[in-house]
Amino acid sequence: MKHKPHRTQAAELKMTPMIDVIFLLLVFFVCTANFVPPQELLPMDTTLPGNVAADIVLPDLAELDVVLIRIAFDAELHWQIEGNQFSSLHDVQNLLRLIQSIKPDVPVVIESADNVPIENVIDVYDVCRRVGLMRIQFAAD
Repeated sequence: MKHKPHRTQAAELKMTPMIDVIFLLLVFFVCTANFVPPQELLPMDTTLPGNVAADIVLPDLAELDVVLIRIAFDAELHWQIEGNQFSSLHDVQNLLRLIQSIKPDVPVVIESADNVPIENVIDVYDVCRRVGLMRIQFAAD
């Protein structure tokens, strides 16, 4: 009688526990991840010298649905917010800070003329973020 040699069974890997561990690790890392926005504000001061506009006429800020900031460049740069004309970014920042203190979740739309340099548009965007207005959009022609 011939004996067949015993086959040694190949070690069988059980994948279910390994998949469970990997899934738990994935859930752990997703829950503990700190999602940071890809862009951060550069540490720079955008306040310009100048006086704060004394005669600002504003509508009822509590009923304001959207803040429209128009940027124009004639002989010099001008900003217009709610019908008020400003010649310095510092004045724009003061008004936006006032608007944010009354209605912090109001959306802001930045509209610029074609001849306005992009760095001036970005300066207004940075000022909006600095004062706490986060719902910022750009108007497209």
